[in-house]
Amino acid sequence: QVQLVESGGGSVQAGGSLSLSCKAPGFTFTKRCVGWFRQAPGKEREGVAMIETIGQITYLDSVKGRFTISRDDTETTLNLEMKNLKPEDTAMYYCAAGHYYGSCAGTTTKIYDRGFSSWGQGTQVTVSS
Repeated sequence: QVQLVESGGGSVQAGGSLSLSCKAPGFTFTKRCVGWFRQAPGKEREGVAMIETIGQITYLDSVKGRFTISRDDTETTLNLEMKNLKPEDTAMYYCAAGHYYGSCAGTTTKIYDRGFSSWGQGTQVTVSS
């Protein structure tokens, strides 16, 4: 496992935008499952976006069209662009990555956290109405 480090969280008003980034020294987000998860107080952790080893991208229905997951050209940074934020997006956001050529699974209604072995400490996103 590798300790990933997120950055970019903060507080915005509804309708605003934030960009999250994730990286770790010497780590590349290529040829493995990578994703973003979030956990709001009193709720279970949920996956919001993931890129499978083969490159397939899946978004949770509630963020589709508003969030964009991507890797930079060097594949050393995992990003999550968030637009038109809503109060219900308020949560601690975590980036995660799996092993080389590992598998992961998810649909637009649920992204599973099995297959992700490395996690960050989280970055807080707060959206006010």
